[in-house]
Amino acid sequence: MRITYNSPVILTFTLICSAVMMADIAYIPGITETFFTIYPNMNPSDPVSTVRMVSHVIGHANWAHLVGNFTFILLLGPMLEEKYGSQTLLLMILVTALVTGLLNITLFHTALMGASGVVFMLILLSSFTNIRSGHIPLTFILVIVLFLGNEVVGALEHDNISQFAHVVGGICGSIFGYLFARPRMRRNANRSYH
Repeated sequence: MRITYNSPVILTFTLICSAVMMADIAYIPGITETFFTIYPNMNPSDPVSTVRMVSHVIGHANWAHLVGNFTFILLLGPMLEEKYGSQTLLLMILVTALVTGLLNITLFHTALMGASGVVFMLILLSSFTNIRSGHIPLTFILVIVLFLGNEVVGALEHDNISQFAHVVGGICGSIFGYLFARPRMRRNANRSYH
């Protein structure tokens, strides 16, 4: 029995986020706020601000925040990376981070950090794994009702959690799931069964 690096994108993402958290606590205090948090007053001409549009998913407020996110990411990510491929999943993560960052600085006056948008993207994307032409998976409907419904209700509370990032991540996951399921649905529809 050998230990394998079975999910390079998910494992590398996990290691990078953990290393940043350790560095922030032990070696370079403030690195998370400087490079891995997006702020509403972003300067488009500043290269660091531009990088933070995506890098904000790497920074986490504390270990509990990181562990909470990566419990889901490590559970769902490897299965989705195997299904869609490493490059495609990396692209999905980057697009989700960018969309979440852009919408946050456009619509809100709050800072944003953490991979929870990515978590919700993976949750909704995973509900599309068994989609067929002309069918909406009940799991997809239940995930929307339970997870995203909870986030909409949670948005009414005043806490430090960005339910907006969760909802945007979920929408991204739904779009990716639909877009990547369409070619498979067409192939299945064109097959004749005897």
